[in-house]
Amino acid sequence: MLSAGVLCAAESPRVGTTAPEFIVPDAHGKMESLSQYKGKYVVLEWFNPDCPFVRKHYFSHNMQTLQKEFTAKGVIWLTIDSSAPGEQGNLSPADARQQMSDWKMNPTAFLLDPNGKVGHKYGATNTPHMFVINPEGKVIYEGAIDSKPSTDQSDIATATNYVKVALTDAMAGKPIATTTTKAYGCSVKYSD
Repeated sequence: MLSAGVLCAAESPRVGTTAPEFIVPDAHGKMESLSQYKGKYVVLEWFNPDCPFVRKHYFSHNMQTLQKEFTAKGVIWLTIDSSAPGEQGNLSPADARQQMSDWKMNPTAFLLDPNGKVGHKYGATNTPHMFVINPEGKVIYEGAIDSKPSTDQSDIATATNYVKVALTDAMAGKPIATTTTKAYGCSVKYSD
């Protein structure tokens, strides 16, 4: 039965298809949906503060810099915690608010998905697993944040940041060269 859950989680929406709708609370208790951001670019970032791969991108300030750069351009950035209660990385709303403050995070909203419904809809397998959705609601990028699947912060400088490239090219009306990659990082800590 466990392998069936893993198989389900591995099926991400294909690039070019409509991104699955969701309604989930954020760290402030406000309900957030994908459809409320129709007409905008949206980034989905799966998050676990205890994952060394996530820490690589936050302790170097790479993730916060990306969040700030693109939210300033009108991109919606949704950080999502799909860790189940009792599992590594599961945050209460208060913990999530504290996390954002401590790490100086800059997402549009921090979404709490402890039952894993949003994570399973997107087939999110790792933290960080990244998706870019265009203003028409189609997935235009899915996979890793960058080209160097390591926990070494020094690798960031020489890595291709797939999310940055996808957003930059799409927003300039250019085709995206790399639309799908293999997400790397810690496994999402689902309950099933």
